[in-house]
Amino acid sequence: MSITPLMPVYPRCNVRPVRGEGCYLIGERGERYLDFASGIAVNALGHGDPRLVRTIAEQAATLMHVSNLYGSPQGEKFAQMIVDSTFADTVFFTNSGAEAVECAIKTARRYHYANGEPHRHKIISFSNAFHGRTLGTISATDQPKMRDGFEPLLPGFQVVPFNDLEAATAAVDANTAGFLLETVQGEGGLAPATPEFLTGLRKLCDEQGLMLVLDEVQCGMGRTGTLFAHEQYGVEPDIMAVAKGIGAGFPLGACLATEKAAKGMVAGTHGSTYGGNPLAMAVGTTVWGIIDTPEFLANVRAMGERLRAGLEQLIPNHDALFDSVRGRGLMLGLKLKSDSRAFVAHLRDNHGLLTVSAGDNVVRILPPLVIDESHIAECLAKLSAGARDYAPPAAE
Repeated sequence: MSITPLMPVYPRCNVRPVRGEGCYLIGERGERYLDFASGIAVNALGHGDPRLVRTIAEQAATLMHVSNLYGSPQGEKFAQMIVDSTFADTVFFTNSGAEAVECAIKTARRYHYANGEPHRHKIISFSNAFHGRTLGTISATDQPKMRDGFEPLLPGFQVVPFNDLEAATAAVDANTAGFLLETVQGEGGLAPATPEFLTGLRKLCDEQGLMLVLDEVQCGMGRTGTLFAHEQYGVEPDIMAVAKGIGAGFPLGACLATEKAAKGMVAGTHGSTYGGNPLAMAVGTTVWGIIDTPEFLANVRAMGERLRAGLEQLIPNHDALFDSVRGRGLMLGLKLKSDSRAFVAHLRDNHGLLTVSAGDNVVRILPPLVIDESHIAECLAKLSAGARDYAPPAAE
């Protein structure tokens, strides 16, 4: 058997999209799918948003790439928007979430180096996390499915149980640089940090001079109903990685930091060939301008509440299959009593509803942030029909 031209690292399903329209994907044979996966929380504005299409066309015709050897009026404009709306004082632009997390790790370590304490390099991360697929980001996880075959991994990471403040406190030692965590875990099963946990980590950081590094690649950019999920806790990080929804489908990420946290990130310490290119900056400016408004975020919260209520109502009718609903805003998870991957496939193949499986037998429901009541009603109808004719695979 010869290897396929596309390296076979993805277990791809039979959905083969060729076009998108709003909250729908259309396949090669014209079949339509209600897209409540959004490219895994990426397509925040759905497919083919005219504002985004116009921005890309106009900027592509003007200037796409020049390198970071030159000044960046486009990047300066977008970075100022981010600084004006967040805890951050400065921003480094990347092409992806993994790159944003890598930059965040480097920023945290470099902070202590600049303070004359280079031994403070250990990053404490948490179980069931997903931070990306680079050697650095998989070193911050404890999941064999991402680590096996890639050892030796990078030193300087320690994984402790998520939402266990006592374990996190016990892991701190003289070599600790800070904590790295998702405010709401995505791949791990839509588990939010508890208020006690996140506020406790912030207090530990303040007391011991550590960096609180948040990964809001999946849960950020309005996904949970506020611009960033940490706002709902009244906690501000020192450093934060952002991506996915920030480009609404265009490859874009960012590492946000306070002036204090970024003190070591001076000329020559980090870089990216494509990061911050004019085309990406035009896209980001447009997307940020749409999402970072009270009206848009209020609608995300309203639609999230409506969708969550509908999911809660489904559970008693299918209590042999469904267990509970979790998550925030339009980052919702339906926990099953059996394999979520099999049910995701059933919904996709038999009912034209696209969702995403996650850890702990959770079905991730991640619609575009622009859905309305009609999309919610259609999703709930498809979920109900899918539950009625679903036969869970026999336990092995």
